[in-house]
Amino acid sequence: MKIILTQDVKKVGKKGEILEVKDGYARNALLPKGLAIEANAVNLNQRKLEQKAEDKRKQKELDDAKEIEERLKDKEIKIPVKTGEGGKIFGSVTSKEIAETIKKDLGLDIDKKKIQLKEAIKALGTLTISIKLHPQVTASVTVVIIQG
Repeated sequence: MKIILTQDVKKVGKKGEILEVKDGYARNALLPKGLAIEANAVNLNQRKLEQKAEDKRKQKELDDAKEIEERLKDKEIKIPVKTGEGGKIFGSVTSKEIAETIKKDLGLDIDKKKIQLKEAIKALGTLTISIKLHPQVTASVTVVIIQG
């Protein structure tokens, strides 16, 4: 029997896949639990429409990420920090502070989890950090830590 999975099923397949399974397995396990639907003409057409919508959504996300990358290109973000004797800073600069500064200065709302810092910044100076906007798009931004 041909079925379309409505959810990921362990050792069977991923959501949206069209599979050929034994009649008993489909009727007794997959269909009653709502894990799959029968692959008839109506359901296949519905799946095609959903796939097109999903592809369109993914393309829009990619285009948005590329647009943000262009806006971030060659930008310099200045973050003032309190310093003590010898230019040593109090605390550290984290991805949260970088995201807030980007939002304030450039008007771009970037999730702090997308900013890739190996560790918090603990010194004055200039760094180039990468921001993973999309699995295929990574932007670079220059961050300048200044005495403030």
